[in-house]
Amino acid sequence: MPEPFRNAPFRSETAKDDLHRYLHGARDALRFKIDGLDELDARRSLTATGLSLLGLVHHTAVCAAEYFGVVFDRPFPEPTPDVEADPHADFVVPPEVSLEQALAYVDRAWAHADATIEALDLDTEGTVPWWSGPRAQVTLHQALVHMIAEAHRHAGHADVLREGLDGTAGLRPDSTNLPEGMDWAEHVARVDRVAHEAADRSVGPTA
Repeated sequence: MPEPFRNAPFRSETAKDDLHRYLHGARDALRFKIDGLDELDARRSLTATGLSLLGLVHHTAVCAAEYFGVVFDRPFPEPTPDVEADPHADFVVPPEVSLEQALAYVDRAWAHADATIEALDLDTEGTVPWWSGPRAQVTLHQALVHMIAEAHRHAGHADVLREGLDGTAGLRPDSTNLPEGMDWAEHVARVDRVAHEAADRSVGPTA
């Protein structure tokens, strides 16, 4: 796993540093959610729409490579999945590509994105060829905001998938962001009890 960005000062010197730190936070969270998994659990579908943990990690990295590559005329030097031919191509890593190889590709895609972010000013303009009309013209600032939203959305997906897979929960290994000493069975029972009580109240008394 690449050196995490989490050790950077919480309050950065520039707006770009702040945005970059939040993007790295999502990236680190996504990578944490795949740590320790074997090929099957990393790749297998965990939802009715085929989401897998490796799929989420790979998709988000490919998006980063494109938004901080093609958009600013700094193309990622490796092939990216053809999502025009197959809209879900970036969510499914071919079986001949090992998990280790897939994650190395993810790290290189993110490194390429980092290099673009570090090299350009926030007001640098680019073009998103898969967007239409005036909205296709963006700045690095807009691309960063877009990818922060994208990456954190998928980190949330990964949180739920990993917890359902083997019970692993929390933000990252050194800070779970979960309260200590919780009796999770009691908490789950409480949540369900409140839900049933609220449902009963909404129905009202029966005649």
